[in-house]
Amino acid sequence: MLKRKPFWILSALLVLGLCGTWAAVMAEIVRFGEQDEAQEVDAIIVLGAAVSRGRPTAVFRERINHALLLYDQGYADTIIFTGGVGFGDEISEAAAARNYAIERGVPPEAILVEETSTSTLENLLNARAVAAENGHGRFLIVSTPSHMKRALLIASDLGMEAYSSPTRTIRWISPVTYWRSVAQEVVSILNYHFNIRGELPD
Repeated sequence: MLKRKPFWILSALLVLGLCGTWAAVMAEIVRFGEQDEAQEVDAIIVLGAAVSRGRPTAVFRERINHALLLYDQGYADTIIFTGGVGFGDEISEAAAARNYAIERGVPPEAILVEETSTSTLENLLNARAVAAENGHGRFLIVSTPSHMKRALLIASDLGMEAYSSPTRTIRWISPVTYWRSVAQEVVSILNYHFNIRGELPD
């Protein structure tokens, strides 16, 4: 008769498995955050972030500025800003980004917006719809480094031909802030895998 393994051995194996999964996902997040696939595409999608008093916050400005740099370098003729109206705000994230870009010389006709999303998944779903209406099918996705793995994973699951172009945020934020954001993304990716991925709309 086989002896049952002591409970502590099973517990240790479970902990080791969880730690291994956590480390593997964290490594992928870091790798994607350092990977810039900038190339000519139909449109640059900027994932939304917080707005304060009608203006993009520092994190959001980094995303917008990076998209403007890509636009100025000729990687795309169109920028798609995403993001709805946050709690307590009077303007959508996308509209705030659009205003900011126009102030910096981007022609209004080069900008598309979707103003109803409240999550990364909705950002990409709605951007995909707006892009399809305008004949766009290849994209650069712009966000902060720690966000890129999840963004590209979702884009791939949605059937989008998308490439990563992270901001250079990692160069000026503190290591503590960076690694905290990476840890938060591990949780978000695992949640996406186990609770959301199997129920994506077509």
